[in-house]
Amino acid sequence: MAAELLLHERHQIDGGAFAELKIWRLAEAVRGSKHTYKYSLAYIEHGVCVLRFDNEAGKGDHFHGPEGDRPYQFRTPEKLLDDFWREIDRWRHK
Repeated sequence: MAAELLLHERHQIDGGAFAELKIWRLAEAVRGSKHTYKYSLAYIEHGVCVLRFDNEAGKGDHFHGPEGDRPYQFRTPEKLLDDFWREIDRWRHK
């Protein structure tokens, strides 16, 4: 499956936390998803992934958070990024 890397960024949030963002455009949808994007957006604190949006093959679009996994309704890459940063803000201000 040919992939075009659209985004790969790492943002240092503070001394012990960072966000890693990867989004690819694929020739065809990942099994379980209805769009042609593959993504993994993770927020890491002190070496532990505490928040993650991804769409691994077979599981489809989902969010890993403090209450466990839940389905995620993917709309656009821009909306995904907004949702990711919103979850980080929520986590950091709880």
